Order: sequence, then structure tokens, then C-alpha cells
Amino acid sequence: MVAVEKALEQYGAPVYVRKQIVHNTHVVKTLEARGAVFVDETEEVPEGEIVVFSAHGVSPAVHEEARQRGLRTIDATCPLVTKVHNEAKRFAAADYDILLIGHEGHEEVEGTSGEAPDHIQLVDGLDAVGKVQVKDPSKLVWLSQTTLSVDETTETVARLKERFPTLIDPPSDDICYATQNRQVAVKEIAAESELVIVVGSDNSSNSKRLVEVAKDYGARASYLVDNADYIRDEWLDGVTTVGVTSGASVPEELVAEVLARLARHGFGDVTEVEPVEERMRFALPHELRKDLRAS
Repeated sequence: MVAVEKALEQYGAPVYVRKQIVHNTHVVKTLEARGAVFVDETEEVPEGEIVVFSAHGVSPAVHEEARQRGLRTIDATCPLVTKVHNEAKRFAAADYDILLIGHEGHEEVEGTSGEAPDHIQLVDGLDAVGKVQVKDPSKLVWLSQTTLSVDETTETVARLKERFPTLIDPPSDDICYATQNRQVAVKEIAAESELVIVVGSDNSSNSKRLVEVAKDYGARASYLVDNADYIRDEWLDGVTTVGVTSGASVPEELVAEVLARLARHGFGDVTEVEPVEERMRFALPHELRKDLRAS
């Protein structure tokens, strides 16, 4: 989001963005109002214009298409996604089969798979484990989409290792730290809450996983809402404790509005749960930093 905001300040509107910069409806609408134009494919961007690649990353083929069309690119890929891309390239160069745990059709999965299409096969859930075919089980590694449920990924890996005992783990955890931290927090919240409300958009993988985790860890009900207007009064009937969390890319103002709505219904006593303090900050894309310094 910040990369698009800075690009609009630096270059003026329009700034084109391939796919949603993050999977959040409020963020996308806010940026559109400021002059961002979201497109599905690079070919929709007029030649010579600026295009921002979303946080979910793109394949080398997309970079090449942008180069051929003379587009000025700003690569806002999340560094954690870039790490997975680099791992994929490294293992593919060593002729490993790569099992990518993730959801079919997700932009991040498409971008990572494009780094080494001849070496990567997608494992989408436990049912897909039995369909995996590899050339050499002794040269086999797994990677994952960064926004998955930690528990679901652990279970899938365990099932894969039953079939392939020599399966290698990635050098470091692929799940996004913000995704993990929220899942840890929601487990604690769910154990104490009859209802858990997750603020996030329906196309946000990490937000949907929070709903699932809340139900798995004790909440009688859990709902995903884009904002406070989506909360239904009947959800609160007979409820004494409500848990609230949000997806990794949700603006704080949306969470504050949900808390205010709940306060009007008698849930004004708020206790914060933060098992892990988040201090990590990422720099702007280098293309944008260079132009900002020059100006």
C-alpha cells in the first residue's frame, strides 16, 4: 500500500497496479480514489506507463512482458515472498523437485511457480498429497505460500514426509511473520471467546485462515467482515465475550470502527492480546527509493 501511495506522490496519477496491491477491499478503494488503476494483466497497462507489481509477487514472464512493452516497473513484492522465490530458483538449479504447499490460483503461488515451472508442483491441501509424483525422492524439498495456516501447513508436511521420509525442509520458515503472529494470538483469543470477528476481505487468504483457526481453537462462531457495517446484531445475542482480530493488511482504522460498534452494543471493556511484538519494517521498492532520492 505504501509503495503505491509514494508512487502517486512522486509521479502523479495514474499509477497502474497489477492485481490488488494487497487483498483488502478498503485499501484498494482508497488507492483508486487517489488515482491508482488496478489491472489484471500487464497487457492492460498503456505502453510507457508506470506499473506496480503487488506484494504477492510475479513470475519472470511478467517481468519480461513489462520490459518488452516499455513499462516502468516498481516491484513491491513482499521480501518474504522474494525469499521463497529465491529458494525456488536455488533448489531448481540443483535439480530438486519442489513441492509448493499453497492454494491453486493464488497470485503468490502463480508467481513462485513461474520461477521454476519444470521443477515445482503444487500441493493444495491434504487430499493432494497422494497425487504427488517425483523423479528422485532423495532430491525433494517443500516450500509454502506465505499466508497459509501454520497448523494446516504442518499437517500437510507431516503427511508428505510419511510418503517421502527424505523430504527436505526449507532453510527457514516460509510463513509470513505477521500471519503467524495473528494465528498465535487468535488461538489465545478463541479459547476465551464465544464469538470471534476477523476484520478482512474475502479474497485474503490469511484472513480466512484466522476464521478457521478461531473455530478450531474454541470459538463457537467466527465471522469474516470487511468492516463494522458487516456485523449482524443477531451474532451478539447471548454472547458475553467477543474476540476481534484482523488480517495482515487491514488498516487499523477498520479495526477501531469494529471495536466502536461493539462498544455500542455493551462490549466496551477491551483487553489487548499481543503474544509477539512486531518490530519488523520493510523498505520501499528500490526503484522508488532511487527516484525519491533523485528528487
